[in-house]
Amino acid sequence: MALSLGWKAPRNRCGLLLQAVRSSGLLLFPCGWYPWRGAGSFLDPEIKAFLEENTEVTSSGSLTPEIQLRLLTPRCKFWWERADLWPHSDPYWAIYWPGGQALSRYLLDNPDVVRGKSVLDLGSGCGATAIAAKMSGASRILANDIDPIAGMAITLNCELNRLNPFPILIQNILNLEQDKWDLVVLGDMFYDENLADSLHQWLKKCFWTYRTRVLIGDPGRPQFSGHSIQHHLHKVVEYSLLEPTRQENSGLTTSTVWDFQP
Repeated sequence: MALSLGWKAPRNRCGLLLQAVRSSGLLLFPCGWYPWRGAGSFLDPEIKAFLEENTEVTSSGSLTPEIQLRLLTPRCKFWWERADLWPHSDPYWAIYWPGGQALSRYLLDNPDVVRGKSVLDLGSGCGATAIAAKMSGASRILANDIDPIAGMAITLNCELNRLNPFPILIQNILNLEQDKWDLVVLGDMFYDENLADSLHQWLKKCFWTYRTRVLIGDPGRPQFSGHSIQHHLHKVVEYSLLEPTRQENSGLTTSTVWDFQP
């Protein structure tokens, strides 16, 4: 992408996406509740058309070929355009990040982890892990992101996979009173030290208040591997990333699912 680099995430190409990861305004988007449960008619038709025109439906190059997603790929115009030409908030949701891939693969391979349970997908992005939880039989799902466009993309991705869209919360959930969940999943969220500290405290409270199980997906970013949360993690499974994902993530080769046990 011919866009200025610099997000605080592990990409070294695709300037638009790199700029988005750099943006520490991750938690600054408007608040709102989007309990989309029906067809695409609930979506803003102009934004829906924009997403359909400027993303590619793909299921290749990831750990979960069972899941189709609308993503920004090298075949999309905005992969190569200047970042300032993108008309919406930074598109975190348009990349299937490696931590989310590992979580989704694990849930698909181990459906008993979520079957009949309530699941919160924190920082849902494209919604792949929430979709994997739905495919594996979760009884209640909430996808959370702070970008309204991500909420629309998640809804479209549900439809691609022939699933009824689940509720989506567009808000900084770390500022809200905690709810009871059987499982919280989060992938690729430990890319900023301040955010990592906030997540650590929030997850500890969630665990001790409700005995919620917490699964974290991460490919080994320094903000995660060097964080004090490492003292409370148990490795569940490690996956080798496919070559397209390696190329898009600065050569990272694996992604791991961790069980948080404070």
